[in-house]
This record gives sequence, C-alpha cells and structure tokens, in this order.
Amino acid sequence: MVHATLVDDGELLEVHERWAENVVCALARMGGQVVGIVASQPAKLAGAMNIASSEKAARFVQVCDAFNIALITLVDVPGFLPGVEQEHSGIIRHGAKLLYAYCNATVPRIQVILRKAYGGAYIVMDSQSIGADVSLAWPTNEIAVMGAEAAANVIFRREIERSENPDQTRRDRLREYEDELMHPYYAAERGLVDEVIDPAETRSRLIGTLQMLGTKQSTLDHRKHGNQPQ
Repeated sequence: MVHATLVDDGELLEVHERWAENVVCALARMGGQVVGIVASQPAKLAGAMNIASSEKAARFVQVCDAFNIALITLVDVPGFLPGVEQEHSGIIRHGAKLLYAYCNATVPRIQVILRKAYGGAYIVMDSQSIGADVSLAWPTNEIAVMGAEAAANVIFRREIERSENPDQTRRDRLREYEDELMHPYYAAERGLVDEVIDPAETRSRLIGTLQMLGTKQSTLDHRKHGNQPQ
C-alpha cells in the first residue's frame, strides 16, 4: 500500500514487515523530512485490523512520537477483523492501544483515506475525530459505518421484506444509498476530511502539508503518566 513513488528515491525501511502484515509500518523521507508511515495492507486479511496489527501500529506510533517523527496514515480498512477468537482475546482493548497512541502523539499527523474507511477501525487510524492535523481523501474514499450493501439491507430491511419484488427493491435502495451517501465528496461535505485530492498529487500534497505543519507546537496536559489500555 505504501507506493514507492510517494517517498524520496523510492526507499523506505519497513518495521516488523513479517509480523501483522495487514498493516505496514515504515520509516521514509518525504521532501527530505523523515516520516513514519502507517498504512493498511488490503492484500492481507483485506486490510482489516486485528489484535496483532493494532499492537504493531500502536508501538510504531509511540516510537515516532518519542523521536519527533511526523506521522502519515494511509487508510484502506474495512473494519476490525470479526471472529470469536479475536473477541475473546480482547480486540476492542487492543484496538484501543492504537487509539491511545495517536491521541497521545504531539507530532504532525496527516491522514489520507485511499478507499475503504469503515467503522471503528477508521476512527483509530488517525481520523479527524481523534486529532489528525490534516485529513485528505482520494475520490475513491468510502467513509461509513459499514459497506453500502450491508447498510442498505439494515436501513431498508422492512421495506425490502414487504416488497413484492425484494431483489429489485434492494437494488434500488442500494443505488439510492450509494448516490446520496457514498459519493466521493460526501466526506468533505460532512467535514470528515479537509479536502478530496487527485491521487496523482498525493506526494506533493503530503510534502506541502508537512512543511505547513513544521512549526506545530503541541503539548499534553501535565500529568504523572498516561493510563494506556493493557
């Protein structure tokens, strides 16, 4: 998911690349500045977040913040990985570690939504609601609680059940849902992202945003220590 054309000289150093491969954590340079990149990897588990990837990303975010390295988060996440094993092992508790790490970070934070951004996993991937300085999105962005088909089946369930032609009604309501709520600029209209950008301009926009945030000064309220989820 971290395309070589985004970073200087196409070079990056991936951290723990063989562990929790559904998220990529890497160090690179953009415009000469060192950055930490957290990116969904849809080639593994469709990019869904699980316990291992939450732990991996949270630790990486904390390391970047400790060494004053700006964070760039590339999002293409369909949600948290479902399953009894994940639930019994505490996926919510472990996912909260990534949420905590981002909220605790004072370095420049930029989010880019590439495609899917569903549910709680979107929130913990440095969304505006947890303090991202700038949130950009490609025209292919899909910010939602769930996929359009699943959402339409829930919202219009009773109408579909009462219909004489349920399949046609389902298709009509799905099309209506996509046209009204899943179009590329819906996120910008609702203030969920700052701007929808041309994918070809991603590198230049990131470098410009990093320069803009270069003078960011942010400190946390004084306290003895935080209370990180365990």
